[in-house]
Amino acid sequence: MAITSGAGAYAATQRLLSAGGQGGGLSPGLSAAAGGGSFTALLEQAVGGVAEAGRKAEAQAVAAAGGKADLVDVVTAVAESETALQTLVAVRDKVIAAYEEILRMPI
Repeated sequence: MAITSGAGAYAATQRLLSAGGQGGGLSPGLSAAAGGGSFTALLEQAVGGVAEAGRKAEAQAVAAAGGKADLVDVVTAVAESETALQTLVAVRDKVIAAYEEILRMPI
């Protein structure tokens, strides 16, 4: 069950990354005022970290299927992947809530 949910999380982040790379995802016009780095780059880095955790979990699962990895390593990698995805979703929800709060502000 954990491997299936980890694989689903990995697939979701891969779709998000591919949509962002094709211009269908993250907006390139957002940039940080003081730091000089772009907000889009920050988001892409966070999503990339989640995708990397998913890749690691997938590699561990494949190695375990081939008898080359310990089950504990697989479960640990899948748990890390799930935690990273849950963190990303929580941050996304907070960003959306902040945006909605800004929209409700009187002019």
